Amino acid sequence: MSDFHYQKPFPITKDTTKYRLLTTDYVSTVEVDGRKILKVDPKGLEMLSKEAFSDVSFYLRPAHLNKLKTILQDNEASDNDRFVAHTMLLNQVVAAEGELPTCQDTGTAIVVAKKGEDVYTGVDDAEHLSKGVYDTYQERNLRYSQVVPFSMFEEKNSGNNLPAQIDIYANKGNTYEFLFVTKGGGSGNKTFLYQETKALLNEKNLTTFITNKLRDLGTSACPPYHLALVIGGTSAEATLATVKKASAGYYDHLPTEGNEGGQAFRDLEWEKKIEEICQKSEIGAQFGGKYFVHDVKVIRLPRHAASCPVGLGVSCSADRNVKAKITEDGIYLEELERNPFQYLPKEAPHLKDAVEINLDQPMADILKELTKYPIKTRLSLTGTLIVARDIAHAQIKQMLEEGKEMPEYFKNHPVYYAGPAKTPKGMPSGSFGPTTAGRMDSYVDLFQKVGGSMVMVAKGNRYKSVTDACKANGGFYLGSIGGPAAVLAKNSIKSIEVIDFPELGMEAVRKIRVENFPAFIIVDDKGNDFFANM
Repeated sequence: MSDFHYQKPFPITKDTTKYRLLTTDYVSTVEVDGRKILKVDPKGLEMLSKEAFSDVSFYLRPAHLNKLKTILQDNEASDNDRFVAHTMLLNQVVAAEGELPTCQDTGTAIVVAKKGEDVYTGVDDAEHLSKGVYDTYQERNLRYSQVVPFSMFEEKNSGNNLPAQIDIYANKGNTYEFLFVTKGGGSGNKTFLYQETKALLNEKNLTTFITNKLRDLGTSACPPYHLALVIGGTSAEATLATVKKASAGYYDHLPTEGNEGGQAFRDLEWEKKIEEICQKSEIGAQFGGKYFVHDVKVIRLPRHAASCPVGLGVSCSADRNVKAKITEDGIYLEELERNPFQYLPKEAPHLKDAVEINLDQPMADILKELTKYPIKTRLSLTGTLIVARDIAHAQIKQMLEEGKEMPEYFKNHPVYYAGPAKTPKGMPSGSFGPTTAGRMDSYVDLFQKVGGSMVMVAKGNRYKSVTDACKANGGFYLGSIGGPAAVLAKNSIKSIEVIDFPELGMEAVRKIRVENFPAFIIVDDKGNDFFANM
């Protein structure tokens, strides 16, 4: 029989975060039975939450921006890698102005907190942290993405981005620690759980497993990624919670080896191996190249002998995570980068000129122009796009099933899968990047057969059914860069109007006019798919 020894599951060895002091208000201390109790006024929780979710929507970590800069300096990076990295840095320069958020999907608000046993608030902390979320999303140009159910099938947008996900854990001491995250649907959907066995745990099988499962990630969550792989876990829930925190950099300073107590640790050797696998995949920063990932975190956990859960997930190009703490000295928030311009090179990468496509000509002429060029061709689009997402597609499908005609706007113009954030005063549009194309895959063949969706613009890879539909019906899928929602809104989108289903809010059908809108031919009318051979 072994002796009892408690092992802290995640022994983070240090905190190198650079914090800024928000205020010394809202905190005080009182002695109780020889213990120094930190009293936190609930208004301090509201203020911290509001400030955190505001900052994380417009600013990113310096370390993340340095990763993008590295791509531009790497001679082995492809032209597509450099084009994406440069565009993302330009996007962050625009976002840091504080009007247009980094991404149009301003995410689910998530709070992970560790509350010391000697911290006293006297309230339901989640309520006051939620109030900070509410205030931020009301006052800033952020999108409401949370949908609440009234029955199994009836639901509507909450109109305030609540509810938030708030997880508060107990800890020792009189310090309150926080991780604030805004997780968009695209990267959230690319979180995977695999129930494996001991048979996975050898070099050959694990290498094969990882190589195959990277395909599950695809590009719809906007790479380059911060990739997290977690092997083991006392439960499936523990595995996936670790994935989310690891992708946010929360576990960067774990030990690098295991022990008798079962401590979590980073496996640096496998991190390097997986990074090499990602580079060799040639998926790159969305459109081919070396930089599918910025970095990889591999965390090994203890497991039940009869199971081996494996978690895989990412933080995307909108790497929106920020740490905070409340101590006796005040309320602190991680210092994010407010001057991203310094990461841009003096000159933009030298790339082959994009092919200009006029979207205001008849659809037949647009198709005749696109068919001249191979997949991977970089385009610059100018003209009219129709914007429609999931619910609008479902409504149009229902119309077709009822014997009604395909709307003329879907026949006459390309369709852009997107949903904007709120529009700042004096601007034509809020942040307005592409959404995941795959969610609309099931509609493509049906719509194209009646003349709609002949040219689609969105992000990410698609199922073979879309390639088959485009070949059969003469259509095209154009990939737009996932991530640069702010710079698209500022530089490319010139006007916007709602033309159908106004009751759907963010999901309404819109008509927009764009200039120099970047895109790539991903699927053509000949049965070619850029991602098929990767």
